[in-house]
Amino acid sequence: MSETVETEQTEDTVEEVDSDVVEQVDEKAQVETVTKEIQKTKAEEKWGIAHIYSSYNNTIIHITDLTGGETVSISSGGCHVNADRYESSPFAAMKAANVVVESAKSKGFTSLHIRVRAVGGVGSRVPGPGAQAAIRALARGGFRIGKIDDVTPIPHDTTRKKGGKRGRRV
Repeated sequence: MSETVETEQTEDTVEEVDSDVVEQVDEKAQVETVTKEIQKTKAEEKWGIAHIYSSYNNTIIHITDLTGGETVSISSGGCHVNADRYESSPFAAMKAANVVVESAKSKGFTSLHIRVRAVGGVGSRVPGPGAQAAIRALARGGFRIGKIDDVTPIPHDTTRKKGGKRGRRV
């Protein structure tokens, strides 16, 4: 008789475990259906590239598609301020970025990779004061930012600087 009692107890535990597993599987199935619905309703991302050229004289923001072949929008700091000395300012860069953001949003772009460029070559290899302000304005404009690259042209064996053998005489 003791043998039959033991088998009955083991069968009960097996049934309980099976019911727990079935409940867990049902919960997973419900979670999977919910996540699939969310993914379908999510809008498709459209990526672009924001080329930011920033020198000590101006800041130019140029948004293209991923190939770089088609221009989506372009603006410079000089278009938004009156004095030449303010073209490279962070304020002018922010204004230019806001104009570019509105244009790109209207064309359906949701995400951007950013390529920052300084003068390079024999000139300055450090981006101007408007570069960081332009990046911040693009991020605040609602774009998802992918990667940020510095694409300043740096020569491996430089060309000769202007000024001649004895340099610039003041």
